[in-house]
Amino acid sequence: MKDPSSEPAAEAVASRTVSRVVPDPTALKALAHPVRLRMLGMLRVDGPATATQLAVRLGLNSGATSYHLRQLAQYGFIEEAPHVSRRDRWWRASHELTTVPPSEAAGEALDLDIAFNQAALSLQVGQMQQALEEYAELPAEWRKATAADDVIIPMTAAQAEALTKRLTDLILEAMRAAPPLGEAASQNPDIVPFSIMLHAFPYPGRLPHREGEEP
Repeated sequence: MKDPSSEPAAEAVASRTVSRVVPDPTALKALAHPVRLRMLGMLRVDGPATATQLAVRLGLNSGATSYHLRQLAQYGFIEEAPHVSRRDRWWRASHELTTVPPSEAAGEALDLDIAFNQAALSLQVGQMQQALEEYAELPAEWRKATAADDVIIPMTAAQAEALTKRLTDLILEAMRAAPPLGEAASQNPDIVPFSIMLHAFPYPGRLPHREGEEP
């Protein structure tokens, strides 16, 4: 009898490389705009689109949409997508994920970090509100997969950093095993984009402010 431990796994989980961008301060400043964040998200989730199509979805004029698209393209967040139509310019996201490491320094870099996170938070709150409004209409299996939990755990800064890293690694592992954004629906009609927002922070009002700041 063969030793089961010597057998290869019955089904190895497929894994792929998730393309990501780590913007420099100048690029991050250009991205820290609510409209550009929404545009980039749409191109990532739904695939290539034209300025006119995005303008309709965003409720903007095509001139404003084209300007924001040029800004995103200038800093490498999007690129032209090949398309059969030569009349329209199609755009696609250059990466699936944007990674913004937390700023460890004060001054302009920290201000920029806060500005980007504020823009991202505003977008996320809007998506969460829309998801709540649609919750009652979801199929039962998707209501079971949906969560709105918050958990408060006493821990040190080092423990908190280790925990958020473990959670991020777990999410990225699931992303690597999934089809690329924008292509999932064509591969399996049961697959839809599933949004996971990780917010982790010290409970407000429990840590002293930096020296020279008002509480």
